[in-house]
Amino acid sequence: MYYVGVDLAWGQERQSGLAVVDSDGRLVHLSAQKRDEAIVGVLKPYVDRDCLVAIDAPLVVKNSTGSRPCETALNRDFARFDAGAHPSNTGRREFAELPRGARLAAILGLDMDPSSRSRQRAIEVYPHPATVALFRLGRTLKYKHKSGRPLAQLRSELLRLMVLLEGLRDSSVPLVVDEHDAWKALVAQVESAARKSDLRRAEDQIDAVVCAYVAMFAEQLPCMITVYGDFATGYIVTPTLPEGHQPAPRAARVHEQAAEPTVVQKDPVRRAVQAYAALQPTLRAETDRLVAHVTTLLDDAGINYLSVTGRAKSVSSFAGKADRNVAGEPLYADPLKEITDQIGIRVITYVHGDVTAVADLLRDQFFVLDDRDMGQETASEGRFGYASRHLLVALEAVREPDPSYHAPRERRAQVQVRTVLQHAWAEFEHAIRYKGTIPEEHVPDLNRRFTLAAGLLELADREFSLIQDRLQTTATGQPPDQDVGDPRISAQDLATFLAGQYADAGWSRTDHYAWVSGLLLELGVTSLDELAALLSSVDSAALNARMGYRYPPGAVRRLDDALLAIFGTRYLELHGNAHRTTLLRARLEKLRTPKEQPDVDR
Repeated sequence: MYYVGVDLAWGQERQSGLAVVDSDGRLVHLSAQKRDEAIVGVLKPYVDRDCLVAIDAPLVVKNSTGSRPCETALNRDFARFDAGAHPSNTGRREFAELPRGARLAAILGLDMDPSSRSRQRAIEVYPHPATVALFRLGRTLKYKHKSGRPLAQLRSELLRLMVLLEGLRDSSVPLVVDEHDAWKALVAQVESAARKSDLRRAEDQIDAVVCAYVAMFAEQLPCMITVYGDFATGYIVTPTLPEGHQPAPRAARVHEQAAEPTVVQKDPVRRAVQAYAALQPTLRAETDRLVAHVTTLLDDAGINYLSVTGRAKSVSSFAGKADRNVAGEPLYADPLKEITDQIGIRVITYVHGDVTAVADLLRDQFFVLDDRDMGQETASEGRFGYASRHLLVALEAVREPDPSYHAPRERRAQVQVRTVLQHAWAEFEHAIRYKGTIPEEHVPDLNRRFTLAAGLLELADREFSLIQDRLQTTATGQPPDQDVGDPRISAQDLATFLAGQYADAGWSRTDHYAWVSGLLLELGVTSLDELAALLSSVDSAALNARMGYRYPPGAVRRLDDALLAIFGTRYLELHGNAHRTTLLRARLEKLRTPKEQPDVDR
């Protein structure tokens, strides 16, 4: 399927921009044309199959004066962002008969009904509100020629739009433009523009790319699209304005006589985005390795957790962040160095005590550059709300028990650690606030209910912790009935037994009980009675002193160390331990080396 963008001039004496994007989001055509026959000739090969053509020009105009109903409706939402639509009516010469956009759609055989599911369709779009909604702009970008706008401003704003479009490469609806030769030439043309006319020749094609992207966005995410008006009276299709999004303060007017800067302000941002786009595949690989490493650290420490996930920041997200301004000044002087969440890891635990254990583990294993407890910060303000532990770590491990992991130098990662309930609240709140369509009059009640839910979940977190503590202190350790059909000790039976054996230990991951049961089978231990007899030979206090646990180990980790102490090298060489031989060898050395006592004479 092809997604076609047409930035259509109202008259045939001015050029129109044409852009075509394929089903993978790759730009396959970019040009400027003037007359209808030239436009039809270029587009014909792309509209003879499944296609959606987005045209920036009125398609349906029935009113004799004023604005169309769709323009009035759109202006209610977007005029405050400087993205209002100009009035279209049949009193204007361009629309007295069939509008040019409708005429071209008819020649190309395109269905113009926005509710149609025909294979070949056309819709009316408008780039200005689309960019406000897609990129969360505080106001439209001022790249259109207007009296009083100097060349430097027009060029800077047009380059900013190009940076944002290039940043869509890794968005949920990806767009890849910077591999196309025509786009590269267009970038060079804008960067070197010495006259406003040079920019005007470029902006129509850039707007056409926006139109093509809106077509693809509308096709793939129809739930995030708003259709203002209808087919009978005229309509405009645009990405939905995000709930709660507000316009930025109006900037001071820039006068034509102002001296032009010697360096285009947005050039550094664009270069940073291009560099990040080239770097991102490496970051994705490093993220995968870091997820595996953190998982190994947690497993080795015996800390219970639900999941460890990671992501490399998308190019579009990086571009949006790199482009942020505060009081008209760039927020980041060097985005590649100053944006520190390019690699993000998230650890979800069951109870709050394990959040602290994970944070302590990370502090022990990495250089922690920043550590913020967002829940504590919220509570200190007397509120309930977002709760999560955020650590910024330098990926140069202090200790590397996993030889397969080599920490990249001068790389940082943000690690979020939260309970499953904190995670549920954060994800739901984000989805509603940023993707929902809550009427403005309901926002105060929505805020109150989110606060109430946060308080209830904090209470639930505490209760789950108390339940865990109660179960651990009341476990009897009596062997449950055995399943004679399976020689292994069942995971559930083993969990119950270990809760009594190690009453001061935390729970372990459910799959770890089954895993260590397999190790016991390799050792020939198939009953809880045998295991109890085996563990009676272990001096737990001495073993704990030798291991010097720095974070509360789970029950499986305690059993793991006990079996290592009993069987030594034999345990290390079990088939089920093949993936962690180096880790176990380091632990075995620690078990065999007495812990140094402090010298009282010093």
